[in-house]
Amino acid sequence: METTIKIALVGAGMFGGDVHARAYADLQRFGIAGQLARVGLDAWSRDFALIRFDLVAVATRSPGSAAKAAASFKEMTGHEPKAYHGEAPWDDILRDFPDLDVMAVATPDHLHTEPILAALAKGVHVMTEKPMCLSIHEADQIIDLAREKNCVVAVDMHKRYDPDHLRIKNDIQNRIGTPLYGTAYLEEPLEVSTSTFKWVESSDPFSYVGPHWTDLIYSYYRSKPVSLSAVGQKKRLVRDGINAYDAVQVRVEFENGMSINFHNNWITPADFEAPVNQGHEIVGADGKVESDQQYRGFRFWNAGGGSRTSNNHFTREVARPDGTSGYLGYGVDSLTVGLAAICRVKFHEATLDEVAPIYPTAEDARITTAIVHAAAVVRDLNFKYLNEGNGAPVTARFGPDGITIVDPMRAAEGVEKVFEKLYDRAV
Repeated sequence: METTIKIALVGAGMFGGDVHARAYADLQRFGIAGQLARVGLDAWSRDFALIRFDLVAVATRSPGSAAKAAASFKEMTGHEPKAYHGEAPWDDILRDFPDLDVMAVATPDHLHTEPILAALAKGVHVMTEKPMCLSIHEADQIIDLAREKNCVVAVDMHKRYDPDHLRIKNDIQNRIGTPLYGTAYLEEPLEVSTSTFKWVESSDPFSYVGPHWTDLIYSYYRSKPVSLSAVGQKKRLVRDGINAYDAVQVRVEFENGMSINFHNNWITPADFEAPVNQGHEIVGADGKVESDQQYRGFRFWNAGGGSRTSNNHFTREVARPDGTSGYLGYGVDSLTVGLAAICRVKFHEATLDEVAPIYPTAEDARITTAIVHAAAVVRDLNFKYLNEGNGAPVTARFGPDGITIVDPMRAAEGVEKVFEKLYDRAV
């Protein structure tokens, strides 16, 4: 029997309007079976072969951008989803489509929680961009409601599906022995913080792209954080009247004894030869692994274009005989696994626990949210003290009693509870 997954996309900016929309366009035309072998789920290809996918709605803040996104999808597929706009367009979508299956959330970072909770309240599964949310309190609301409604909340953590990272997880980490320390960095172009996004004052480069790396490290070792320190700088963006951090550095210690430094900025000059600069390395007791995601050996240059590098693994177009192009890569793989889990729950009566191993879950995302939340508090306090000439003495501790902010400058108080019982959940 032919069955359908109905999807609504909320947010059609840089990522929603490109990766999500193009991935759903391929699903609209050809289904999901052809994507499953890329993520090791090809045993379900026959089970999923007749499942259809229908992007029924797309929503943005302005009517113009919503209409543009809907028209673009029609150009790719011949099907035009209904366009919505406004401050909370997900409410209108959920009203008009009571049988909606999936809400895909690609709004700005600080606006993820509201549409996620609205969808879950109606029993609608969720695919959301990282970070799932910026507050540990919101993370728990999401997890509790998802469990109550038996809904999948899949978080787009596509770094997990980079073939180089899969090799590290499944092979190299076992060769280098017990992890000791490492560094992970992702540096975004200046245009992201000055023109592409209008909401950078409500976020910071670590909260924006750091979750990719915190989740990747967690996926390698399944080890929880025990402490962190964080600092940030404001020099470049203030010149343009933007009160936001240029860069943030966060160091996290984990239960397994590993210490990782996360470095992020969004001020890389436009002259840089790639869209972003990114990579990580881990030193173990018996070796080391290095993964340079920016320069993988592919470089080209041309008159007037300078020297450039490209990441052909993230997404790429694959030519079809009919002249159209398929859209493949690890950026799509992260969406595929979430949708596969949703299909198993809807059509095969799988439980949330049964499908949890195949995609980045809300429980996984809670670890990253805890790090992001604590880092923001520590970073702001250390920024204040550094400007006062008092150094950067503030740290955070994670333990059975929750997250504790340790601030030696606060004399009598000394500590502040951000959240209690951090580890009262199975993650």
